[in-house]
Amino acid sequence: MGNYKPRHPLDRPRRPGTTNWGSSPGPGYSPANSNTRIHGPKPFTLPETPDRHPIPAPAANLGLNSDRLRTQMVRRLREQGIADDRVLAAMQAVPRHLFVDQGLASRAYEDAALPIGYGQTISQPWVVAHMLSVISEGRRLQRVLEIGAGCGYQAAVLAQYVPEVFAVERVRGLFEQARMNLSQGRSRSRVRLVFGDGMLGLEHHAPFDGIVVAAAGVKIPETLLHQLAVGARLIAPEGTTHQRLILIERTAATSWQRVELQDVRFVPLRPGTQL
Repeated sequence: MGNYKPRHPLDRPRRPGTTNWGSSPGPGYSPANSNTRIHGPKPFTLPETPDRHPIPAPAANLGLNSDRLRTQMVRRLREQGIADDRVLAAMQAVPRHLFVDQGLASRAYEDAALPIGYGQTISQPWVVAHMLSVISEGRRLQRVLEIGAGCGYQAAVLAQYVPEVFAVERVRGLFEQARMNLSQGRSRSRVRLVFGDGMLGLEHHAPFDGIVVAAAGVKIPETLLHQLAVGARLIAPEGTTHQRLILIERTAATSWQRVELQDVRFVPLRPGTQL
């Protein structure tokens, strides 16, 4: 694991075509939320940690190097095609090493997914930046829903430029971990963390200006599509052994437009909650 080196920049998103969805997008398999494991055309698999509560990494893990490493990470993201200055500034602002086990803190700024316990991972920086850039492009987001909060990192990044962030996590241990990680700074006032079944979304707080789903189902839950505001976007992985990142934009009250982006690999969505 110590010999792993960050991969070359991933290919720019491909847009092979779009599909207009009518008044009934069709029922979809919609298990609950989870977090990403590995992504990209040639995934690298990290050993999984036992199902336990990961130990939060103290700020001293990386010392003064954390700012420099974070700057290098943001520079790499820009070279890989991330151009949204709001997303890049947010990635610069959030200390990723505080969201992983202290034993992995030295790897926090590599472009790699890292285990956070309970069979889940924190997504690699490029995936976080790419997904947020896609839903943010040309939009001023006021309210965003995240399905699969994990350790809270992506919600913390969103909170840097989105006034209201709602994040749902189905695994109790990760919910508690995220709550602790999001208890300081801008996240404390902007993120509303919910323990629950991500397949249901948060209807009482809808509509949302954007929805980010951090795990792959066979189909994107139809419930979430109806919680988008008109003109808003949802991004989610879809598939089982072969997964693709999907962008859906709600174009009217009863129609949605679907675009397939690049191949990815995420952990599966699962129904219900896990205590």
